[in-house]
Amino acid sequence: MSHLVTPRRAAAALVTAALLVPLAACGNGDSKKNEGADKSAGSAETELTVLAASSLTDVFKKAGAVYEKEHRGTKVNFSFAGSQELAAQVKQGAPADALVTADTKTMDGLKADAGTPTVIARNRLVIATGEGNPKKITGLKDLADSKLKVVLAASEVPVGRYGKQVLDAQKIKVKPVSQEPNVRAVLSKVELGEADAGLVYRTDAATAPEKVDAVDIPDAQNAVASYPAATLKTSKNAAAAAAFVKWLSTPEAQKILQGAGFQKP
Repeated sequence: MSHLVTPRRAAAALVTAALLVPLAACGNGDSKKNEGADKSAGSAETELTVLAASSLTDVFKKAGAVYEKEHRGTKVNFSFAGSQELAAQVKQGAPADALVTADTKTMDGLKADAGTPTVIARNRLVIATGEGNPKKITGLKDLADSKLKVVLAASEVPVGRYGKQVLDAQKIKVKPVSQEPNVRAVLSKVELGEADAGLVYRTDAATAPEKVDAVDIPDAQNAVASYPAATLKTSKNAAAAAAFVKWLSTPEAQKILQGAGFQKP
């Protein structure tokens, strides 16, 4: 038996089809739009590059992890080196967002490249020796002994400049077996037994308690190292960089710094 399609049924079918087409198109468009929004939201992450003095290596890795946990969507990448090397990178236009040096002199030389700096911590020098202090070094005067292999940082490096300052003040002449590009290189020489002693920051000696001993230098003979932090004017993430630099002065960040042996700013 054949089925006849009446004019009324045909008209109803056409109306239904006409209504379904735009609805389907609308649904697909919304789906694609939502999918795009989800992808965009999932990939929205700000990456900061922070140039930092070598002596901040351990503590900044810890601080960076805490900062990222508190500031979801921000990743902090650190580049550690001697302050003078970092300054050269900034002047050469290296892509970075913030800078932390181990002295104010280096930072002052970058006024055209950086924002207003804020001192976030201070440090002092110690004499690093081999574990157990086998050469029985008691103070700065012992470093003048020609039988000792003493290693210092180069004079253009902040720790090298501080070291020269304290030795000159005490009229102590030291002939180093080498002059290193940063404080971690000095510490490494002592750790490996390639030097009997070296002048490093107190915080650096504290990172290798099983390999080196630290002989304190009296405050009256010591130098105070200041660590200024500043945003860089070439940063493509100015607001995020400013937020990180500001955070370094917060009680939480200060607790981390002081826990590593740094002094209050």
